[in-house]
Amino acid sequence: MAKYMILYRAPVSAREQMAGGSSDDREQTMQHWMAWAGQAGDALVDFGMPLAAASGAGTPVPAPGHMIAGYSILQAQESLKLSDDQYARFLPRFKALLDTRRQTLQQRTRVLNVIRRLLMEAQPDEGMLRDALKQLQEIDTRGEADAKRAYEGIDQVLDLRQQAKFRIFEEQMERRKLAMVTEARARQANRLNRQQQKP
Repeated sequence: MAKYMILYRAPVSAREQMAGGSSDDREQTMQHWMAWAGQAGDALVDFGMPLAAASGAGTPVPAPGHMIAGYSILQAQESLKLSDDQYARFLPRFKALLDTRRQTLQQRTRVLNVIRRLLMEAQPDEGMLRDALKQLQEIDTRGEADAKRAYEGIDQVLDLRQQAKFRIFEEQMERRKLAMVTEARARQANRLNRQQQKP
C-alpha cells in the first residue's frame, strides 16, 4: 500500500513548544492530537513522533516558521480505497495540485512583500501599487484556473464516492495544519510575553 508522509512545520521545535507551556497546555495539545488521530481512523498507520532540530551536510538549518516539528504517515490509498491502477494515475495528478498551490503561494508572497514595502513609505508610488495589485489579481485568477484543472484531472481517476472522500481528506489535513500553526504562534507569543515580564 502506498503511503504519505506528512511533515508538520512550526516556528519552534516540538521540545520547545512543550517546555514553553503549562501542564494544562500540554494536556490540551495532546487532546487535539488524539481527536485528530480519531478522525483519521484506519488511514493513520503510524502516529509519528517529534523530531529534534538537525541538519545534514550541505543542508541549511530551516528558517523560523519552517522547522519540521513532527510527522505522521497516512495511508492515502487505503483511505480513499484506491486500486493500484488508480493510485498510479492519482499520485502525479495530486502532486500537480500541490505544485500549483505552492507556486501560487510563492508568487502571492513575493507580490505582497512588494506591496508591504511600498506601504511603508510616507508617500507610496500609486503607479507601482496599482501594478502590484494587478499582478496579485492575475496570480489569483491563474492559480484558481490551474487548481481547477488539477482537480478535474484528479476526479478523472476517482469515482464519485472517492472524490467526496478526497475533499474530506484535504479539509482535515488543512484544518489540522492551521490549528498547529495557530497553537505554535500562541505559545511563542506567550513565551515572549513571559520573558518580557521578567524583572
